[in-house]
Amino acid sequence: MNASVAMKQYQSVGVHSGVMDASPHRLIQMLMEGVLQRIAQAKGNVKRKEIADKAVNITKAINIVAGLRSSLDAEQGGEIAANLDSLYDYMLHRLMLANARSDEEILDEVSTLMISIKLSWDSIADQVAQ
Repeated sequence: MNASVAMKQYQSVGVHSGVMDASPHRLIQMLMEGVLQRIAQAKGNVKRKEIADKAVNITKAINIVAGLRSSLDAEQGGEIAANLDSLYDYMLHRLMLANARSDEEILDEVSTLMISIKLSWDSIADQVAQ
């Protein structure tokens, strides 16, 4: 087994065990981190004119945002969940446009929005733990 294959297997096990051990709050953090990572990768792909890789990374970001959106609980979340639903919907549309146009500015916009949401989510970690 070469070192590259071994490293991929190790990383896969690390990610899997990280997910298995994570609290629901941490899982949402991990999804948000995944969106930010994919957007950053897509932005690099745009700069290097790697169109196929850009599309893959933006599609993965879209899928994660869609997953975050579908995990919202309108009944328990009330107005906050409704606002997040609208924001996630906006982000999905912007990511699709960024993909079609290879637009780094739109990717930056969505990244900034996700960072804002994540910072708010991160700030409630202590409350969730109690």
